[in-house]
Amino acid sequence: MRYTTLGRTGITVSTICMGTMTFGREADEDTCSAIFARCRDAGANFLDCADIYAAGRSEEILGRLIRDCRDELVITSKVGQSVGEGTNTDGLSRRHIVLEAENSLRRLGTDWLDIYFCHCEDPRTPVDETLAAMDALVSQGKVRYVGVSNWHAWLIARALGRSESLGLTPIHVIQPMYSLIKRTAEVEMLPLAQAEGLGVIPYSPLGAGMLTGKYFLDSTDGSRLRTNTMYAARYADPSYIETARRFCAYAEGIGVAPATLAVAWVKAHPAVTAPIIGARSVEQLEASLAAGDYEMSPEQWRAISDLSPPVPIATDRDEERG
Repeated sequence: MRYTTLGRTGITVSTICMGTMTFGREADEDTCSAIFARCRDAGANFLDCADIYAAGRSEEILGRLIRDCRDELVITSKVGQSVGEGTNTDGLSRRHIVLEAENSLRRLGTDWLDIYFCHCEDPRTPVDETLAAMDALVSQGKVRYVGVSNWHAWLIARALGRSESLGLTPIHVIQPMYSLIKRTAEVEMLPLAQAEGLGVIPYSPLGAGMLTGKYFLDSTDGSRLRTNTMYAARYADPSYIETARRFCAYAEGIGVAPATLAVAWVKAHPAVTAPIIGARSVEQLEASLAAGDYEMSPEQWRAISDLSPPVPIATDRDEERG
């Protein structure tokens, strides 16, 4: 496993981040323990979680797994998405952030979170209030660094400006969706991260598994793409399947597992710190984990990039810049 620095934080993290969304859901506790042990054996020290994963059970399981090695690990969690029925169970208000931070710390059995992400945008709450609430958690020692996930680039830029103006803890890490079939982050998100020195830990580098080839090789699998309406809608564009076909043929031609190559392609973007991988079993984990040691040349990155449709440019004058 190789290591890198997380943006401008000074923290050293593995170039693969283990996602725990399956913990307590598709993976039972014994399987989670085996996945965790395999990641640790491979040298991964970076784990991503959220308060909504398996209704909090993911954090509880992760908390038990990290009990004897907490100081060796970089742990994240997230706040913002709905955690229950009724009112005031979501959003990025000071009330909700502070309450859910305490709940996450309790479930994880730790005194601090290395990175605490705003899991979504909240148009109801002024960004200044959200930033102030996060800053308070940092001042209290409960959070080390602030991150955002699923935010537009313009809102991240605005938040960076407001935090500087108000003297608040800035955003240090972003978590966008990014894969060979979902490349919108390349338009503005990744350039923003490079310009501002932000750490980037993208999720869904396999495109919900589409880039493994299993969706057109096996029409009977019980994957999320076939059983989850959100994922089905997210990856409904027929061009995604065509890109996945071309990519899997390329991977077969060079003798590399598609999952390894897909994660390695995301990892090779100069703005990316560490792709987030996930698994329901140790066997499923292996190919993605192998990307931690796969070094992709710029030439190979461009060759694989050419297997998907061109990414839109950010302005109509970019083509004139040569």
